[in-house]
Amino acid sequence: MPEQTAVVPDRGEEIPTASCPTEREQRQSAPPHHSLWARIRRDRMLLLFALPGVALFVAFHYLPILGNAIAFKDYLPFLGIQGSEWVGFENFEPLINGDPYFLDALQNTLLITAVQTLFVFPAPIALALLLNSMVSERVKQTVQSILYLPHFLSWVVVVAIFQQVLGGTGYISNFLRQHGGQGLDIMSNPDTFVALLTSQVIWKDTGWATILFLAVLSQIDKELYEASSVDGAGRWRQMWHITLPGMRGIIIMLLILKLGDSLSVGFEQIILQQKAVGLEVGEVLDTYIYNNGVRGGEWGVSAAVGLVKGLVGVVLVFSANKIAHIFGEAGVYQK
Repeated sequence: MPEQTAVVPDRGEEIPTASCPTEREQRQSAPPHHSLWARIRRDRMLLLFALPGVALFVAFHYLPILGNAIAFKDYLPFLGIQGSEWVGFENFEPLINGDPYFLDALQNTLLITAVQTLFVFPAPIALALLLNSMVSERVKQTVQSILYLPHFLSWVVVVAIFQQVLGGTGYISNFLRQHGGQGLDIMSNPDTFVALLTSQVIWKDTGWATILFLAVLSQIDKELYEASSVDGAGRWRQMWHITLPGMRGIIIMLLILKLGDSLSVGFEQIILQQKAVGLEVGEVLDTYIYNNGVRGGEWGVSAAVGLVKGLVGVVLVFSANKIAHIFGEAGVYQK
């Protein structure tokens, strides 16, 4: 860097001074950026640990996308995808012309999605707020452990438990008969099927879903509660003005992801109970794909339904994320 001089007014002497570095000199003195391969070598252990998860994700999520070509072919398993005849959009005709079985499945899917969004989605938020209000940490951890347990049960076990309690020969029906009443069979009642599915999801997954919300609650500054308490705010006002705004980001993100998965309402849970209530109320898009594709042999139509379902989910995610950006929220991903 060249040296500059300055004149001292009283003495008329020149003393050396250091000038501010130019932009070019700043760029030359800045530490060099690591190349891609240098960063890979630096983070090789982290990348090695992530490799199995990435491989599984690619194998079971990205590679199967190539199978969507079945939606445009008269697919026959013994001919394979390349050997099957190309039929264009012929497999989409039942969707466009309004196949009654498809419309029933779509209507049931939308109904279950609406009910579960209304009742299942807020349940872990309310539970997290309740657990966060507990004073005793030991009681809080005990309750959390108990509520987490149902998540690790398979749907086969969950449906069996509900059958033993709410079925025609379950505990409630036997109790009512022993006391002169009439038996109650909720498991095979079409009128209560949506409520049954919703209660099962709440019982199984609400405790586990509170983990994210409890983690967010732990990051809220405690001084905000102390300051609001000094100003005379009670628990309800603190929750409305401090707690819920602090959880808003994660709530919006999970709601956007829920919209992307809105047309998938639990294949295993429903297929296990579909026979008891019938296809009229028990058929959804996932079981429609299974019954027509795997069991009925209409592979092309089933693939077309699956493709449309996936595209609708993508559109909903991008649209909801755009709306979140308009209102100043981060959403699932940044702009």
